[in-house]
This record gives sequence, structure tokens and C-alpha cells, in this order.
Amino acid sequence: MARRKDPEGTLNLILDVAEELFLKKGYERTSIQDILNQLGGLSKGAIYHHFKSKDDIFIAVSERANDAMMQQLDAIAADPNLTGFEKLKTILRVSAQRTPEDPMIQATPRLLENPHLLAAAVRNVFEDVAPHYIQPLIEDGVRDGSIATPYPKQLAEAITVLVNVWLNPMVIGGSREDAEGRIQVFDRLMAGVGLAMDDEAVVDDYVTFCSSITDLQTQSSPQSSPQSPPRQQRGQGQGQKSSGTGYEHDE
Repeated sequence: MARRKDPEGTLNLILDVAEELFLKKGYERTSIQDILNQLGGLSKGAIYHHFKSKDDIFIAVSERANDAMMQQLDAIAADPNLTGFEKLKTILRVSAQRTPEDPMIQATPRLLENPHLLAAAVRNVFEDVAPHYIQPLIEDGVRDGSIATPYPKQLAEAITVLVNVWLNPMVIGGSREDAEGRIQVFDRLMAGVGLAMDDEAVVDDYVTFCSSITDLQTQSSPQSSPQSPPRQQRGQGQGQKSSGTGYEHDE
């Protein structure tokens, strides 16, 4: 009788190997073949059974690495001693305290240069973070009187888009002055809906984090990189056949 395969075990093996390589080499320098070479004889089909691309593997690795922070956010949300607004402020404060020493942050590429990862980050806003983490806090605040809004869902989405995309230095980099300007505008926008943060520690932590990420990205970028080949014009390369798998662009 043939041995029954363990899909979960294979999945965890792929994630373990990929995480080690991403942390060691970075996202850009890690290829599907690199991951495959460390999987002890597994076929490429075993990878594609679970993931469509290297991007999808990186997203899964990042989500697993964020489990500890998600548990911390769950604990804040469940604290009966905090109002809804206090929970929201605490979660924003915790989010601002991330450090560039976080290995997965160091492995993350510039999201504006990777449309798939950027799209995944935006999708995560609307499908997970806003409805499951931020909206319940706002609804708690509406019930306890600490937040006044007739639009908890839309307010949750707006806050999360601003925090996870516009304020995210891995999406939009820039100078320390840029970071200071963004967080000050964010604070004024929050004050405009009755949610003024009034927390200099959050501002300082965020600006320090952004500056560190910008420095890290500058250091990791090659001083001179070869120019990209010219974009292929329509009609060129028509003889090249696709495998039909959708994985032709994987490295």
C-alpha cells in the first residue's frame, strides 16, 4: 500500500525552507528553484500544489511570522478595561513600535515594485484587518460612547488603508520629513472624526521606524544596477509558447 502523503507537513516544510531562504538571501534573491533545492527531493509540482508563485509563498511566510502580533492585537481587543477608542489607540501604538530589526521586514521588497504583493496588502486591508480587527473596536467605541460615527465599517477601512498602505514605509518610502508630514496629517485626519491620537510616542516611534526602513532599503540597493531590457513590443516573441500553468514569470 502506498504511503499517504501529508499535505500539511509538505506545506509547513515549504514555508520553513522558504522563510530561511528569504531571511538569508532576501526576497529578490530567492528563487523558486532555490526553495525547491532545499526540499529534499520534492517536485516543483508539490510547490505549485500549494502556491501559485513565489509571491504567494512570501505572503504565507509573512502571515505566519505575524501570528505573534495578531495574538497581541487579539488580547488588546479583548481587554474589558479599555474603551473602544483606547483599544484603537493601543493597537496603533503597538503597530508603530515595530522595528527594522524584524527579520521579515528586512526580507520584504519595496511593495510599489511588486504589484502582486502590493495588491495582497490592499486586499488584506478589506478582507481581514479592517473587518476583523479595526471595525469591532470602533463598534465597541460606539457602544461605550468613546467613538461617535454612523459609519464604523467605512471608518475602519479608511483608517486601515492609511495605516497599512499610505503610512507604510515598505510601500511608500521617503525622508524623515516625509514621515513626519504623513503622521501629522494622519493625526489631523483622525482628530477630524473625533479620534485625535494626542500621543507623541506614536509619532516618534513611527518616524524612527520609517527612517530606519528608508536607510535599510538604501543600504540594500546596489550602487549601480544593470538597466532593465527594453519592454517587448506587441507582436514580438509571438512564437514563444506558454506552458499554460501561469508560472512562467516565477524566478
